[in-house]
Amino acid sequence: MKKIHNLLAALTMLPVLAYSQVDYPSKPITIVVPFAAGGPSDKIARDLAEALRKPMGQTVIVDNTGGAGGTIGSAKVARAMPDGYTLLVHHIGMATAPALYRKLNYRVPDDFEPVGLINEAPSVLIGNRALSANNFDDLRKWLVTKGSDVSLANAGLGSASHLCGLMIQSALKVKVTSVPYKGTAPAMNDLLGGQVELMCEQATNAVPQIEGNKVKTFAQTGQYRLSLPALKNIPTLAEAGVPNFNVQVWHGLYAPKGTPPAVLAKLNSALRAALKDPELIKRQEALGLTIVSDSRLDPAGHRKFVEAEVQRWGKVIRESGEYAD
Repeated sequence: MKKIHNLLAALTMLPVLAYSQVDYPSKPITIVVPFAAGGPSDKIARDLAEALRKPMGQTVIVDNTGGAGGTIGSAKVARAMPDGYTLLVHHIGMATAPALYRKLNYRVPDDFEPVGLINEAPSVLIGNRALSANNFDDLRKWLVTKGSDVSLANAGLGSASHLCGLMIQSALKVKVTSVPYKGTAPAMNDLLGGQVELMCEQATNAVPQIEGNKVKTFAQTGQYRLSLPALKNIPTLAEAGVPNFNVQVWHGLYAPKGTPPAVLAKLNSALRAALKDPELIKRQEALGLTIVSDSRLDPAGHRKFVEAEVQRWGKVIRESGEYAD
């Protein structure tokens, strides 16, 4: 009976989807951000929404549906009508959710149509000013000696800072004490106040503290150094002696599974045009973000990348034991 109901529901959608391919887009488009307003993902989505208006010929609205590490907003899009009017902008959490949450009610990437990767940026390993270490070599020796006595702040389960911290511990073969917070702001406040010792935070959020000389900066996590004045002299972890270390926070654009190919093609074309917008590029670079221009901007390349990231992060998360019940 359930199969018949699902079949009838699918059949009733066919005329709507067929029309949407011809007339798309004929009304405003909504981009769901699975996090609260004001954070890096929200900022990126709003800048993208503005840049998409011209190539799409429609208003693009941002809807913040936060909670549960981004899984509530993601599930909302997975269940949405696959007509191109409800999209998702999500970061690296798209690929880490399957390992972090045992009861995830959607599949990655099977329940989505990847449209294209938007950007990527490294994080920065920073510490409070009271630390005796002044460079990464000193810090590494200190971490090995202190181990679980070291406190490493993060913005919550599944956050970029949490994931970066897991990867650093895995690479250095050390186990420190993770201290989760409800967001970046309280974690950063306690780092500045000396209540915690270290944090691996997105460059977007860390640069103002580095520029203000409020933290010690030990390394960048990307493959290459950012050219921002505050970071151009800070080595990557690979340069500092951690071979092949490359952790980037990335954002991608997604539609629900079953979105018609013609609609996806229009979305991808519009995304490519938006990512060439000079104002968008300027804003992204100011945040320490690099616009993606390689094969991952193609839907197939985006899907392949996410699948590889699911495997990569799944191993790290399972070994750490830091996931939701």
